Amino acid sequence: MTKLWWAQIKSVIRLEMKKTLFARRGLWIYVLALMPVLLFTAHTVFTSRDRERSRQIASRSEKPLTYQDLLAIKPGMTSEEVIAQLGKPPMRFHWDERRPIEGGSLKVIPHESYHYSDGVNDLYIDIAEGKANSIHIREGYNLAQDSVVFAGVFQFFYLRLAIFFGCLGIFMNLFRGEVLDKSLHFYFLAPIRRDVLMVGKFLAGLLATCIIFVTSELLQMIAFNWQFSPNVRDLYLYQNHGLAQSAAYLGITALACLGYGAFFLAAGILFRNPILPAAAILGWEAINPFLPALLKKISVIYYLKSLCPVDIPSPPGTPPLFALLVSNPDPVSTPVAILGIVIVAAMVLYVSSLQVQQMEINYTTE
Repeated sequence: MTKLWWAQIKSVIRLEMKKTLFARRGLWIYVLALMPVLLFTAHTVFTSRDRERSRQIASRSEKPLTYQDLLAIKPGMTSEEVIAQLGKPPMRFHWDERRPIEGGSLKVIPHESYHYSDGVNDLYIDIAEGKANSIHIREGYNLAQDSVVFAGVFQFFYLRLAIFFGCLGIFMNLFRGEVLDKSLHFYFLAPIRRDVLMVGKFLAGLLATCIIFVTSELLQMIAFNWQFSPNVRDLYLYQNHGLAQSAAYLGITALACLGYGAFFLAAGILFRNPILPAAAILGWEAINPFLPALLKKISVIYYLKSLCPVDIPSPPGTPPLFALLVSNPDPVSTPVAILGIVIVAAMVLYVSSLQVQQMEINYTTE
């Protein structure tokens, strides 16, 4: 019987994959999955343009500059000291500030703006009355900060919104969509066990969501790493754990599809109106940081956050509620997190298998 069931599961997967991947009503899922790719691609384009501009400015300098040379400039230095240290500025602007003084008259304060670059980092100096008034260095590469930005997009948009609603759109319709299309009875009249049918549909949904969202995550990482020069890219990937982080993000994406897919498949079997259970699951995942320790474990996001390779710091002054959403005060180990998602998904699928055995079709009530 096992061979027969597996053959039936493969047949269901083939049928469902065509309907799931090429359904018109699922086009919005592709848009949702590609939004972070477009974001990081646009960031890479603008970063590359700024880097080329920095190279051009550096080529116009009187002498080659290093990052240490840029750091040597301090507020209070005279314009002559700055030029003696860095040479004539390749970019220089003048303007006058009219500042009111006692008696109602205006005092004219001459300003100059110097712009230097070492080819990667840019130095902006505001000269007021012949002295450096303010100094700003814009770093071309900041691996730590860029990694935190990538982690923020992944945790707060990709996991909590894109994958969540993408799984909702795919898994919720595996049974509910058939009922609305009045086609589920064809499956129920076929010589196939209903729990076998459910497994086949779930695996088809899992395969489809993994193809969409894991591929999107891979494209995001390619676009994110493309902004770096080859040397910096090698430093990030091979010495700063970039490859390990990339593998973790891909694995977390697949586990998110597994966990959320199980819940939404069950919701599609148990409920006629998918909006209410979807809102309940979304609310439960959102309040997870505020739940007691035992209730936290009955969710997907709790385990996914524990697997995220980069922690998002909370700057001083962050509101306590937002800081609690960002932080993960009691993460579990990687094996426990993976096993937790698998166990939760297996429990939900077991309940679904019992429910689908008793499921009755009445198209007139839909």
